[in-house]
Amino acid sequence: MRVTEKIEKRVLQMSPGNTFNYQELGIAPSEYVAAAKAIERLIKKDIIERASTGLFYIPKKTAFGSLKPTEEELLKPYLFNGNNRIAYITGTALFNKMGITTQVPKNIKLASRDKRIVTKVGSIQVKSVKSYLEVTNENYYLLELLDVIKDFKTIPDTDKTQTIRFLLNKIKTLSDKDKDTFIKIVLKYPPRVRALTGALLTKLDKNKSLQELKKSINPLTIYKFGITPQQLSTIEDWNIR
Repeated sequence: MRVTEKIEKRVLQMSPGNTFNYQELGIAPSEYVAAAKAIERLIKKDIIERASTGLFYIPKKTAFGSLKPTEEELLKPYLFNGNNRIAYITGTALFNKMGITTQVPKNIKLASRDKRIVTKVGSIQVKSVKSYLEVTNENYYLLELLDVIKDFKTIPDTDKTQTIRFLLNKIKTLSDKDKDTFIKIVLKYPPRVRALTGALLTKLDKNKSLQELKKSINPLTIYKFGITPQQLSTIEDWNIR
């Protein structure tokens, strides 16, 4: 099968709205020149569109025209190395996606342990922040939750009571294994994050052993979040005000 035919067959099997690059086309290094020409032909035929340099997608067709991929799809080359996740969206963009703020950010933050990411998605600037530990397929969603706790005081246009309720509901759905991992991970975070995490976990399960987490915070330090006992009844046990 010719390279052109192979690529067209592979592309047409992809779901509209999902991005792809040359590495995902299953071609040999010697076929890249022919592949580039085949891609250009598919673009001219309006079968695919270019999202950015080396990144393409089949547009979703609607009654209102073609839809572009989601921001997460457009950022996929920076979020993954092959099938392995190495970064995640954080900051206001994450909190907006979670529904705990209505504010739409002017830029997007990507958290990664080692990779420095600076790029643009359309008119939106992408900035890099350092994650507290290596990002993986197995832990990124726990790191997202911990970023909500970490940034609790600074999330724009949010209701503290609703955010606490959101966090409790999310943590409640975690498996016992994930909760244990969650506790191990939070020990890498600042004391204020450990304190609020401890208060949330105590609220959900008063019998769960949190001794290591409790010992990791200074009993003389007060952590100011602007939370009342009516909003979270366990805050006094964790020196939170």
